[in-house]
Amino acid sequence: MTRRDRPLWRCGACGRSFANANQSHACGRHELEAHFAGCPPKVRTIYDAFLAMLECFGPVIVLPEKTRIAFQVRMSFAQLTVRRNWVLGHLVLARRAESPLFTRVETISARNHVHNFRLDDPTEVAALRDHAREAYAVGRQEHLG
Repeated sequence: MTRRDRPLWRCGACGRSFANANQSHACGRHELEAHFAGCPPKVRTIYDAFLAMLECFGPVIVLPEKTRIAFQVRMSFAQLTVRRNWVLGHLVLARRAESPLFTRVETISARNHVHNFRLDDPTEVAALRDHAREAYAVGRQEHLG
């Protein structure tokens, strides 16, 4: 059985599922709408466009957390952090992808590279499509062979 075929581990306290047993995380239940309180409608539209793009690749679990919104299949592969007038986010890729779309790329391990971006308008989401498709495959753990 490969790692990507193993059953997910579920936290007994919060019920969240993870690809790795005993994954460290902050337990808690948070409401999605709280992230958009006090923001102009454009910010919610950016989120909606981003989620719709991800859902084109397959099912996505949306995990509202205290300070961010994570997106998961087997593992988290993307996240958004809502700011007053824009959205910050990242995609996790199995390789470093140099692109002007990314404000920073952080290498976490040989097969996990966090690609940070900023979205000021919903029309900017489409430019991330190819990289988001690749991140979705990482979320499915397809990069593990």
